[in-house]
Amino acid sequence: MIQLNPIHVLVITLGIFIATCDAAQPIEVHALSMFKEGIFDDPLLALSNWNALDPDPCNWVGVSCSGDQVTKVNISGSSITGFIARELFQLSSLQELILHGNKLIGPIPKEIGSLKKLRILDLGMNQISGPIPHEIGNMVSIVIINLQSNGLTGQLPSELANLKNLRELRLDRNKLRGTVPGANASDFVSNTQDMYASSRLGFCRSASLKVADFSYNFLIGSIPKCLGYLPRTSFQGNCLPYKDIKQRTSEQCGGSPPSKHKSGEVKHHVDSVGHNQQASRSKPAWLLALEIVTGVMVGSLFVVAILTTVHRCKNKSSNIIPWKKSGSDKDHMSYYSDPNLLKDVTRFNRHELEVACEDFSNIIGSSSDSLVYKGNLNGGPEIAVISLCVKEEHWSGYLELYFQKEVADLARLNHENAGKLLGYCIDNTPFTRMLVFEYASNGTLYEHLHYEEGCQLSWTRRMKIVIGIAKGLKYLHTEIEPPFTISELNSSAVYLTDDFSPKLVDFESWKTILTRSENSSRCISNEGAICVLPSSLQGRHLDIQGNIYTFGVLLLEIISGRPTLCKDKGCLVDWAKDYLEKPEEMASVVDPALKHFREEDLKVICEVVSICIHLRPRDQVSMQDLCAILESKIDTSVSSELKASSLAWAELALSS
Repeated sequence: MIQLNPIHVLVITLGIFIATCDAAQPIEVHALSMFKEGIFDDPLLALSNWNALDPDPCNWVGVSCSGDQVTKVNISGSSITGFIARELFQLSSLQELILHGNKLIGPIPKEIGSLKKLRILDLGMNQISGPIPHEIGNMVSIVIINLQSNGLTGQLPSELANLKNLRELRLDRNKLRGTVPGANASDFVSNTQDMYASSRLGFCRSASLKVADFSYNFLIGSIPKCLGYLPRTSFQGNCLPYKDIKQRTSEQCGGSPPSKHKSGEVKHHVDSVGHNQQASRSKPAWLLALEIVTGVMVGSLFVVAILTTVHRCKNKSSNIIPWKKSGSDKDHMSYYSDPNLLKDVTRFNRHELEVACEDFSNIIGSSSDSLVYKGNLNGGPEIAVISLCVKEEHWSGYLELYFQKEVADLARLNHENAGKLLGYCIDNTPFTRMLVFEYASNGTLYEHLHYEEGCQLSWTRRMKIVIGIAKGLKYLHTEIEPPFTISELNSSAVYLTDDFSPKLVDFESWKTILTRSENSSRCISNEGAICVLPSSLQGRHLDIQGNIYTFGVLLLEIISGRPTLCKDKGCLVDWAKDYLEKPEEMASVVDPALKHFREEDLKVICEVVSICIHLRPRDQVSMQDLCAILESKIDTSVSSELKASSLAWAELALSS
């Protein structure tokens, strides 16, 4: 019989206890605890309250839940160092995984493919190495993937094309090699059937992809034709055979010979020439003579047709004809402009902005129509550069005139709560149309309300933002002539400065330009003497009443911390209406993250919201009226904050 001393008994007992605890530990707690164990340096103590003995991880910093399921993990910019534990991907309900801007190392575990509900994956700005796992193609719900600025190697997995909902893909500044999946596979095969099948490979199958960046890797081959809508800068800094895109040197690319498809093209051309020459030598003389006579007759008819067309055009020179560039004069065609329209607006050249924005690699915003870069002018202010995503062949004199009119319209704005336009860029090599704004360093209001969970926005700070927005709209609507409206007024159009002062920026004016071009059948004359905007574009489209309505919705978003549209709870306005009509329940509208609020302010806000969202066409309410109500009834002074709460000193510190 084995004798056990007391120490053995204690060890066995502890082992049984620990095993029992592990078995009973919720899967969410286990997964997050294993992730924490993989982190060996946490200088900012971002994971300090992650306690494995706590059965509810929903209160842990950076963890968000829906019910008892973890749906979001956001540990960004925390300087944590370590590996990504594969157990993290046992969070089957995870929808957002944001680990941006840390010092994570090692590979991406292949278990990432088990996250069927994940919508946002942001591992950018780390030190992750190894290949992108093929299992990433199993994340069927993914919308955004950001893996930029890491040390990823290997080839792009073709499984990325399985992600039917993928809208944004950032893989720039890694060490990826090979071709872009689906990159003009027809260049590499000769069989017609194979060509048809290959053209459907890779990203050519992904209809949802709107934004992608493959720059500064070591990619070869060619750009997929189906990705031709992307800006050329999305492929710069690689080893691609394109002279019009900034590429790596042959030494950086390993001195590799020209791509196979290029040599294949040469060989095919030589074979074709040899075949044609051989065929011509074998033709009888009478057949050659017949071909020559036929060619002369066809050529004569073609010349007659051209002369007839020219004659008719001269007789109708007073009519408006399409503005279009021919292939032969592409490099010599100039865009028409009003010399007085932009005389007081600074014009930047593309190279100047490229240097300021670090080769256009510092992307801070994007949409299907534009990209927004952050930069720093030499000896000047920080800037936000918005670049229109449009191909040169889709541009026209009509669009050019409207673009320049839009620039002039933005340049006349001068108010502390309106974004300041510093200048514009018009370059044709490569084709570029950009606006340059003064940068607001605190990002957008949307980011602070939803991405940062509103932790920096105290009640007083929110009231100051509300009044600032109202002042900005009052200026745009009533203090300048002609008035100006924001194309899409929402929290993403409100940028915040260092002291959280709001600035309204109309980045969405690009959509207005494109929409009006598409909806109009009018063309600009290429005669050059009389080039005017069509009457439909003489004035910027004004939707003052629409701005007032969306201002009311924006107020609801600011005080509630809820997005304007939510899948679970529907439209924000519909949700809030019941509370707005019952004064005793108004407090239910307030963001739960706020420690306190002033009831007097809340009543004023709800009053203004009701006016805005119930506005009828015959009502004569203006932003001047609404701004007066807010400024007269809301007190944002220090004394009012001290009276409002015993926690005022803390909020005062936040607002300072």
